[in-house]
Amino acid sequence: MQTAKELFVHELTDMLDAEQKLVEALGQMAEDHSEEPQLQKGFQQHQAQTEKQVERLQQIFEQLGEQPEPSECKGIKGLIEERDAFKEEDPAEDILSIFDVGAAIKVESYEINAYNSLIKLADQLNVNKAVKLLNQNLKEEEQTRTKLEAMSRKLKPDNLGIEEEEEEQEKRPARRSPASVKKGRSRRAA
Repeated sequence: MQTAKELFVHELTDMLDAEQKLVEALGQMAEDHSEEPQLQKGFQQHQAQTEKQVERLQQIFEQLGEQPEPSECKGIKGLIEERDAFKEEDPAEDILSIFDVGAAIKVESYEINAYNSLIKLADQLNVNKAVKLLNQNLKEEEQTRTKLEAMSRKLKPDNLGIEEEEEEQEKRPARRSPASVKKGRSRRAA
């Protein structure tokens, strides 16, 4: 790779693979949250939006007269694998919801950074139609992250997992710290 255009095509290919992987992953997440209509609808809407983003990326390839090379976006692949591994731990439904919204926010942040880099390169290459299409995708990613962050604030776990710990501490006799023991001794000695 020797030119900015080659780098742009490489990064564009990486982003195309990322968005295609996300279409599938978002479909799975929507399916996994079929008992939570609001969350399911959110993932379905995000999936439809991502399909449009794939189309825009394909338009850029057509405008450039380039074909996407076989590529794998390792960043998105890693985030999807992280989610898959978490799901294998059989989390409670509320915990999976919290995790999935957080995972989606991570993905949006990744995509926002990738689109910003692509836009900078496209701008330097004076491919203005690509800049316009990439900016559309970027704007949608930013809006989606904002929606996900708002959703994240609303999600509350059913079980915090600290009640048992607090009960155990209440049963134990209070211990004095070594510092308070020393203070007690020095008062007696004085």
